[in-house]
Amino acid sequence: MNVIIITGASSGMGREFAGQLDQGLTSIDEFWLIARRGERLRELSKELRHKTRVFAMDLSDPAQIDTFQRTLERERPVIRMLINSSGYGVMGNVAELETEEQLGMIDLNCRALTHMTRICLPFMRRRSRIIQLASSAAFLPQPGFAVYAAGKSYVLSFSRALGEELREKGIFVTAVCPGPVRTEFFERAEKKASTLAIKKYVMADAGDVVRDALRASARRRCVAVYSLPIRAFGMLAKLCPHSLILMITRFLKRM
Repeated sequence: MNVIIITGASSGMGREFAGQLDQGLTSIDEFWLIARRGERLRELSKELRHKTRVFAMDLSDPAQIDTFQRTLERERPVIRMLINSSGYGVMGNVAELETEEQLGMIDLNCRALTHMTRICLPFMRRRSRIIQLASSAAFLPQPGFAVYAAGKSYVLSFSRALGEELREKGIFVTAVCPGPVRTEFFERAEKKASTLAIKKYVMADAGDVVRDALRASARRRCVAVYSLPIRAFGMLAKLCPHSLILMITRFLKRM
């Protein structure tokens, strides 16, 4: 049985991945959709042409991932694609945000992503693919978004290294590093603080970002960065000292 596993499938990028893959694939037997909000997953499953299985799970709870691992071991599917899109961000200074909320970002964005990847690897075969949702926030430290950006740097680094480890097995890993995307993400992220006003000029449509990510994955690219402005930002982060970029950011925040 060939399956696609999508975490964070109840909304945003995860839901968009499910919709686009459902239209474009014929060799997949089932979609396995994972998120906390089971009702939303069930609504999505009714919209998809493929057979789906819904797993209402809180990935920040390791015990629930262990339960999912037992399902994999019992049913032994062939995982043709794993898309880790669960995650959240909260803007604000480290000293002002709640500790639990910040540690939750690390748990979901980093630990759960790593845990899910590890338990799925034994069920992947040659030409299987992994898509990890990182962010352009991974490119450099971001005051006011410190924990989220650091976590996404982990996702990017982890994905690049994992891709090299799996290359000889014919399993390919793509880290997706978009800039701001028009989803529910900012409803939670900006409850206590907001990002730079320039965000509205580079905000991307989720459908466009997902199409670009799927093309990059099909072409076995290790990183997908959507839109010219975000690619330029990534190049700037490589070429310029981060101290200079942080100084410019301080100036822009005062404007």
